[in-house]
Amino acid sequence: MHQSPFVPAGDWQGRPFEPAQSQPPENLMPWLAYTGSLTAALKQLSGGDFSVRVLGQSWQLPRAEECRALNLNRRSRALVREVLLLGCGQPWVYARSVLPLRSLQGKSRNLRSLDSRPLGELLFSEPGIRRGEIEFNQLRRNPDLQAQGLCSEGDNVWGRRSIFWLRGKPLLVAEAFLTHFRPDGPPIAPTNQ
Repeated sequence: MHQSPFVPAGDWQGRPFEPAQSQPPENLMPWLAYTGSLTAALKQLSGGDFSVRVLGQSWQLPRAEECRALNLNRRSRALVREVLLLGCGQPWVYARSVLPLRSLQGKSRNLRSLDSRPLGELLFSEPGIRRGEIEFNQLRRNPDLQAQGLCSEGDNVWGRRSIFWLRGKPLLVAEAFLTHFRPDGPPIAPTNQ
C-alpha cells in the first residue's frame, strides 16, 4: 500500500488566519497565496534548473478530506500523483494531485500519462482553466516513510491546496514547501504567462 510522505496535520483553512493559529513564515506567505503557475515561478527562481521527480502515481481511494473537497463518493477511485519539484538540484516542493476518473476523460485523457512533466504547466496552458479558493494547512511528515530526498525534512511543513476546474471537471492539487526552499522574495510571474 502506498504511503504519502506528508499528510495534513489539521483542517484546511482559508485566509485570514485566526490569531490563535500558527502562522506561515512571512517569506513563505506570498508563495502560499500565489495564484499563478507555481511551476513557472519556480522555474524562474531556479534560473531554469528545475526538474520533477515522480514519487508515485496510481489509482487509489483518496483521503476522506480529499473526497469531501472534490464531492466524491468515499469509494470513488482517483489517479493520485505525488511528485517532488526540484530547483537547483534541491527538493523545493512536494505536490499531491488527486484526479478523479470522471475528470480524466475526453480531451483530458492526456493527464493520465504525465511522466515527469509538471501538471501545473499543463493546467496553466489550458484555456478556460479556473482555480478555486486556496486553502492552507501544516502538513506532518510521515516518520515511517524514508522517501528519497525527504529524510532531512522537519516534522511539519506549510502547504496549500486548491481545486482546479478543467473543462468543468475538478482536480485537487496540494503543494507543500520544503526546508530547502528559501525564497528571498515573492514569486515573479514569467513575462510569457
